[in-house]
Amino acid sequence: MENKRNILFNYKEPDEDLLIRYLQGNLLDEERFQVEATMLDSGFVNDAVEGLNLLQNKKNIEQSIQALNRELEKHIETKRRKKRKNKILPLEWIIIYVVIVICLCLIGYAIIHIHSKKSMTTPTQTEKSIN
Repeated sequence: MENKRNILFNYKEPDEDLLIRYLQGNLLDEERFQVEATMLDSGFVNDAVEGLNLLQNKKNIEQSIQALNRELEKHIETKRRKKRKNKILPLEWIIIYVVIVICLCLIGYAIIHIHSKKSMTTPTQTEKSIN
């Protein structure tokens, strides 16, 4: 996250401080109206306000947001590490598949070639009985 302080970094309005003051009831009527209008327009802002509103201690909202951001960062970093760890480039897989197919073709050719030479050099039962 580029702006770790602001949980709503994708939105220009309302910023985190405005939301905190909204939840604490420290806004002028015009600011409160602006936040509520944004909540109606944006499901994300509405969910954020509802989630923050569930916090029991309204005075420690900033600390709760910081804790949420830290946990979110840890979760995202863990997913990134897993993705990097498990990632094999498609080109590597293509090379592996091509090598396997070539080896199987060569083995198949060798088996067919050896089998056809054996059948040419060894006389069959009918040829033995004629001689």
